[in-house]
Amino acid sequence: MSEKKQFSISELAREFDVTTRSIRFYEDEGLLHPSRQGQTRIFSSKDRARLKLILRGKRMGFSLAETRELFDLWDETLTGSEKQLLKTLEVVEHRRAQLAQQKNDIAMMEMELDAHENRCRDALEDIRQRKQPQQRTA
Repeated sequence: MSEKKQFSISELAREFDVTTRSIRFYEDEGLLHPSRQGQTRIFSSKDRARLKLILRGKRMGFSLAETRELFDLWDETLTGSEKQLLKTLEVVEHRRAQLAQQKNDIAMMEMELDAHENRCRDALEDIRQRKQPQQRTA
């Protein structure tokens, strides 16, 4: 069975659980390049792959500008230019460092939340213990 080569905007929207407006936005931003048949957008398998990467990048915290830069570099690397490949690796390394920092920040925030939660639970327990003797004498 051969892989499908063309997709409508509604097919992509259903597949990736996004709105057609989002897909049109990515097109307006120059990230997707569908062909047209009259008023109908026809997306290629390359557009489908790009949309998948856009959405994955979004989940990972990439901005559209960063995604565009990676697409541009990726397109340029098809020529085999060492300079573009080095730039791509630089962008990936920078993003990896950002993600590592975010992981550290999240871990620290979780520790702070745990400590705050424990203080709240201890304070609540103190309040409940102080109320118990008063309730017995009343």
